[in-house]
Amino acid sequence: MTTSTPGEPARQPGERGDLLDPLCPTRQLLDRIGTKWTSMVVKVLAETDPAEVRFAELRRRISGISQKMLSVTLQSLVRDGLVARRVEPTVPPAVHYRLTELGLSLETPLAALRVWAETHMPEIDRSNRLAGA
Repeated sequence: MTTSTPGEPARQPGERGDLLDPLCPTRQLLDRIGTKWTSMVVKVLAETDPAEVRFAELRRRISGISQKMLSVTLQSLVRDGLVARRVEPTVPPAVHYRLTELGLSLETPLAALRVWAETHMPEIDRSNRLAGA
């Protein structure tokens, strides 16, 4: 099945540019990284020096995240190849996380989104207050 808009060529499902199609790469990426926790984990790992952070340190740096949500978020990022996980064979095991090159490349667009939010959230908040009045 193809999709099209008047004046545009027909596209195959999942082809670039059809955000309404569940197979669209942009939509698939937003499904994976579109949570506040993912954005926060990427930010903390991108700013980390040295390059690795232990689980407990990540949890301390991300206010409000539960242990379970951090674990689920990190598992997803590792599965997608955005974060690397290293386990030291100690008792208990020391688990370290760092961004991969792919994960580092995600920090720039996420930083742009943060700048946009910091610039425009006052307008959005004003609109919400006016709509509620």
